[in-house]
Amino acid sequence: MNARVVAIEALERRLGYAFHDRLLLERALTHASVGDGAAKPGLDNERLEFLGDRVLGLLTAERLIALDPVASEGDLAPRLNALVNRQTCARVARAIGLGPALRLSGAETRTGGRDKDSILGNACEALIAALYQDAGLDNTRRIFLDIWRDEFDALSAPRPKDAKTQLQEWAQARGRPLPSYAVVGRDGPEHAPVFTVEVTVEGHGRAQGQGSSRQTAEKSAAQSMIDRALMDRAGVDREGSK
Repeated sequence: MNARVVAIEALERRLGYAFHDRLLLERALTHASVGDGAAKPGLDNERLEFLGDRVLGLLTAERLIALDPVASEGDLAPRLNALVNRQTCARVARAIGLGPALRLSGAETRTGGRDKDSILGNACEALIAALYQDAGLDNTRRIFLDIWRDEFDALSAPRPKDAKTQLQEWAQARGRPLPSYAVVGRDGPEHAPVFTVEVTVEGHGRAQGQGSSRQTAEKSAAQSMIDRALMDRAGVDREGSK
């Protein structure tokens, strides 16, 4: 059996849905490069991608509001953007095995088109649109909630605190004033500067860090201070265990 036919069957099993309109599914899986980009308008997945982007936005916004009924628009907007951007759609496409099911030109296939974020992301949106047209909104919602579950889980997982936040909390826990940062050097050309920043914590000395921006250098300096504090603490613990 043709490998792509097998891939399409596997895709439908993963979705838990078999398309009634096979031509609609084929269109969702057809990249514009097929026929050297000379395919007639509407025979590739670009129009479906346009629709799928809107359907995906609706379903994502709907779910975010359900998960956090009191969140403001300002809180919801960046979450929505994180869940519908190209990279996220490409990750979902890989998870459901969309790449092997795509219909690409020979040139795109040879250059790794089945694993390109742009192609996978657009095809994923087209697939959402095809589901919406073939299965209706309720079934599309069910499938969306299934295949996007990991993305929602990752979004709600606690994120590690950056070094500046960690250092601030460390200083406050010891009754010290907030760390202070100062730029003590800048080298390199204008288009690629290197900043050197020094951080001071009262009673715990200074530490330096470098980076291509002041903010990056501040984080590097904070991490240096944290690392030094951990080393000092380890030394105390070793002495105490003797």
